[in-house]
Amino acid sequence: MADYQLELRQIVDYPRCRIYREFIQTLIVDRSIRTGGCSGLFYYVVLCSYANFRTSYRRIDGISYTVYPGEWICSIADITEWFRVRFHYQAFAILKSLQDRQLITFTRLGRGHIVKFSIIDWRRNNTALDYNCPCQKDSGFFFIPVSTATELISAGRASEMDVLLDLWISAIYKDQQVRGSEIGPVAYFRNGTRNPLVNYTELSARWGISRSSVGRILKKLSELDHLSLLTFPGRSGTVIYLKNYLSTMFQISDVMIDKEEVAMCLNLHVSVPDTTPPEASTISDEQISVSTGLSSVSKPHILFFIRKVLQALETQWIPCLSCSKSKYMLYPLSDDCTVGIEEGTVFAGLTICCGTGNPLYRFELSITPSAEVEGVCDHGKNEV
Repeated sequence: MADYQLELRQIVDYPRCRIYREFIQTLIVDRSIRTGGCSGLFYYVVLCSYANFRTSYRRIDGISYTVYPGEWICSIADITEWFRVRFHYQAFAILKSLQDRQLITFTRLGRGHIVKFSIIDWRRNNTALDYNCPCQKDSGFFFIPVSTATELISAGRASEMDVLLDLWISAIYKDQQVRGSEIGPVAYFRNGTRNPLVNYTELSARWGISRSSVGRILKKLSELDHLSLLTFPGRSGTVIYLKNYLSTMFQISDVMIDKEEVAMCLNLHVSVPDTTPPEASTISDEQISVSTGLSSVSKPHILFFIRKVLQALETQWIPCLSCSKSKYMLYPLSDDCTVGIEEGTVFAGLTICCGTGNPLYRFELSITPSAEVEGVCDHGKNEV
């Protein structure tokens, strides 16, 4: 039997985002997330979730209609329920606004009680199958252009629902161009910085709401378990990780996000306390061996850094970190490995061994003294 390694990524260069119909169905019935304000992105995604991906036939009031890829036909009462509005004229007004943006076309049939709508450019963004067969509306997925989502989210004061969808569509996973995406699915708004750190002022301008509203909505979504909100001190900003993203998009287990690991990955400052509480680590000093070639950084600081790195690695379910027999060796790397490294940066190798046996894991660690505050920026890279 052949063995393979499968790697999954949601990359930043891809101009479309995949959306699962089942996920949209859960949002339609989730009344805890409000649609008050501008919910154009939500309305458009809902219509896309019902659009056919192949030709089918539907019979309504004794009349059989042909529904082509990118189209759907239903009663205005159904659309009113999907959009969470009370009256039919409100649903028609929403359809008209999407049509004015040249995102859809729609026709009123059956004395105005039946609506047939079509998603413009559906075939350009989605595969259309040639054969005829009924289409399931609660399974499978579809694609929407990221540019369309950006246009709709900028149309007015974004609702809570549109904020959540914007974060979901902006999620990046395991893309080397975006820092922190290898840890988990992180919201990155394609601003060219390759850094997911964002502040409330930027989000306020993006969503057309006040900074206090940004904080309230993000806190609410975090409490509803839709995202992990990691806020860092000073001017660093906030990093937003999506929960339940991997299980929905890739049908794999979601990952735990560790704030210390994110800080190291983003090269944020790590302050070194004057004294380390005894209960802060279960790793004894005897388990850590530091080479004399690393004399440029004091040994207490080195021990603190190693424990920080090991705490982050512990979230990756490395069992050896909880074993008292494990040994941790830190040693300088050769000059060939430090070409292009910033002056003053300590570049070292970290090896984890089981007792005196062979190395089980190897990592690279860089430590850069900060001129602004007493601390360091450190980064670990697994080279197993």
